Amino acid sequence: MVIGAGPGGYVAAIRAAQLGLDVTLVEKDAYGGTCLNTGCIPSKALIHGAEIAHEATHAEPLGITAEVDVDVGQLVEWKDGVVDQLTGGVEGLCKANGVTLVDGEATFVDDHRAKVATDDGETAVDFEYSIVATGSRPLELPGFEPDGERVLDSSDVLDFEEAPDELLVIGAGYIGMELSMALAKLGTEITAIEMLDDVLPMYDDEISKVVRERATDLGIEFRFGEAATDWSETANGVVVTTETKDGEETDLAADAVAVVAGRQPVVDTVNLDAVGIEPTEDGFIETDAQGRTDRDHIFAIGDVAGEPMLAHKASYEGEVAAAAIAGEPASLDAAAIPAAVFTDPEIASVGLTSDEAEEAGYNPVVGRMPLGANGRALTMDAADGFVRVVADAASERVLGAQIVAPNASELIGEVTVALEARMDLEAFAGTVHTHPTLSEAVMEAAADARGEAIHTH
Repeated sequence: MVIGAGPGGYVAAIRAAQLGLDVTLVEKDAYGGTCLNTGCIPSKALIHGAEIAHEATHAEPLGITAEVDVDVGQLVEWKDGVVDQLTGGVEGLCKANGVTLVDGEATFVDDHRAKVATDDGETAVDFEYSIVATGSRPLELPGFEPDGERVLDSSDVLDFEEAPDELLVIGAGYIGMELSMALAKLGTEITAIEMLDDVLPMYDDEISKVVRERATDLGIEFRFGEAATDWSETANGVVVTTETKDGEETDLAADAVAVVAGRQPVVDTVNLDAVGIEPTEDGFIETDAQGRTDRDHIFAIGDVAGEPMLAHKASYEGEVAAAAIAGEPASLDAAAIPAAVFTDPEIASVGLTSDEAEEAGYNPVVGRMPLGANGRALTMDAADGFVRVVADAASERVLGAQIVAPNASELIGEVTVALEARMDLEAFAGTVHTHPTLSEAVMEAAADARGEAIHTH
């Protein structure tokens, strides 16, 4: 029995069925989970639409002048169509592989039985093994519980019938910055409230600076070092009170406020007590290299099993857990798991940074290629950003990379392959890349780490 049909759960269910197991997949909401329904996919669809509108109206240096009319309601309708196509595909794939689908909420009764509350009443599911893939939910800020009208969460933002004139966004992490930049391109005046002193606190200053400066160019106003403490409704929207660490208060008015302060694992819905599992202090379920909990027949994967909370990490863990249950040799032994942020420009990273490599005992060498020296970036009028490649000085083995560039989420793939293949800088830099492409910047950064770059100094 798999509980949860997100990118971890449905992949685990399909792989287990392919390996000959009798699989029941229980989902209480929508197939595809947060990622397909209210996260990765719909947000990227909205970002794509916003980018088209923005590019059309900001190409004067190229001799192109245009005015566009954006029907946000129709954009959202198109986004919903993409979501429906993918979620329907997930359901179809599960059925085609012989997975039994049960719509309802599963809770453990004992070590080998769960009850499932469905629209038609309650049913029981007996199992030998179970995979918990219940995912995560948005963190709620006390006093700012979403009501869908004045206080919004990320799902609400993806369902606007029309873009608000003014929006306050609490949180300048990856979700906050993706949505803020997309809405700014659709004409919304954004004020971002962030307790820390910069955007994207999970990245270093060199990376954050590129995105922050681009966001400022889009008209986004930042209130760094401030915490949202209270809000009240007005005739035209909301007023949010913020406070600095020194106690200075400010009132900010807008049509609505969106709270995107992060996510937390969902561990409170399946009655883990019944199977003797206790989450960690951080709220995650502890697992081993196969996704197995301290109960041998219970596995956990995806967001509920710990950071990083990434859909592709969940899918990978799902395949490993399914194989382990089927008796196949399997282990979570990926050399690296890439991550991406779909801001403008995109950010992608994999493996170690220079500081992390040094902490791990390496003597790191770093190669860098600015996009301003890349022909393809210049032809795209997108020269802000860079590629950094980190390697071990002694062996020249590639250890990681950080990319800030258009399509960074795609470019990071070749570095991930290099890490998995334990490739060295000579082989990486010596691989011929198509010209003119952004991928050449990755090749040049690797060459720069050897002191052999042609187009940078």
